[in-house]
Amino acid sequence: MPDATDSQKILLETLHGRKTSQTPVWLMRQAGRYLPEYRELRAQKGGFLELCYDAKAAAEVTIQPIKRFDFDGAILFSDILIVPHGMGQKLWFEVGEGPRLSPRLVDAALSSLEAAPEHFEAIYNTVRQVAAQLDDKTTFMGFAGSPWTIATYMIHGQGSKDQAVTRRYAYKDEAAFSELINAIIENTVTYLLGQIDAGVDAIQLFDSWAGTLSPAQFEKWVIAPNAEIIARIKAVHPDLPVIGFPKGAGAKLVAYAQETGADAIGLDETVDPVWAHKNLPADLPLQGNLDPLALIAGGDALEKSARHILQVFEDRPHIFNLGHGILPDTPIEHVEKLLTLVRQ
Repeated sequence: MPDATDSQKILLETLHGRKTSQTPVWLMRQAGRYLPEYRELRAQKGGFLELCYDAKAAAEVTIQPIKRFDFDGAILFSDILIVPHGMGQKLWFEVGEGPRLSPRLVDAALSSLEAAPEHFEAIYNTVRQVAAQLDDKTTFMGFAGSPWTIATYMIHGQGSKDQAVTRRYAYKDEAAFSELINAIIENTVTYLLGQIDAGVDAIQLFDSWAGTLSPAQFEKWVIAPNAEIIARIKAVHPDLPVIGFPKGAGAKLVAYAQETGADAIGLDETVDPVWAHKNLPADLPLQGNLDPLALIAGGDALEKSARHILQVFEDRPHIFNLGHGILPDTPIEHVEKLLTLVRQ
């Protein structure tokens, strides 16, 4: 295993497959509702989407957890649904219920959408502002939703527990669904290349709803589209790391790791670290995978879980993270305790 170079960005070094003397750490959704400074700014700016498109405010939110906790990575404050918004669907957030998209593509044709590239440009502006403010030891990560997950929102017009509307649509009209997936791939590549040009050091692909698919459908709608996105990113930026995070993939992580070309794999909290260490390539950087509820619980539950993960992955490139996003009722002192555990 190669040693780390003299770079101060230990998270970036780990993504390149180098074992660093200290385990880098960041938390998914680390810029968000558990922070009082975020809630204060959100109250000033109004709605969530308005905050995402206010570049100065979004940059401030991105940097808030770095100032408070000195995480090794900053994750762009934005939303995975910027891509369908940029493709021409109307996007808004219902209080207490989550995102809504219109028209629902279960009822309307993809060709009815009119592209709105200004939404991508607003995010690029945020990236430039964050990149100008971060220090030389913090890795800056951009992101996008993966095509399957984005398609579930575009088809149904909102989130769901089992993605049944989209799964039925994909079976019923595979040609139309393939056309949608290809359109999402095109827009996602454009969007990510724009983030890279604006200043991110790495990117993460979130496939939040990958766990509901059969193996054959997973191969077709998760592995193949992510592989194409990664290949096209690498054709332009061969050395820029890509983290793949197919939540709920379970044993299908092996095929995902072998076939997508991702430089690192994010593990959700349901994955046994021992299994992952045994079954995924020994030199493949892994990210994760503390249960967000263990972080809320604190005490022995937090300490035992965190120490177990660190012990299992001590001999491979590993980025400590949660198995999914940090929850709004997470106590600040528990995050501080976690950082002490990881950095001891």
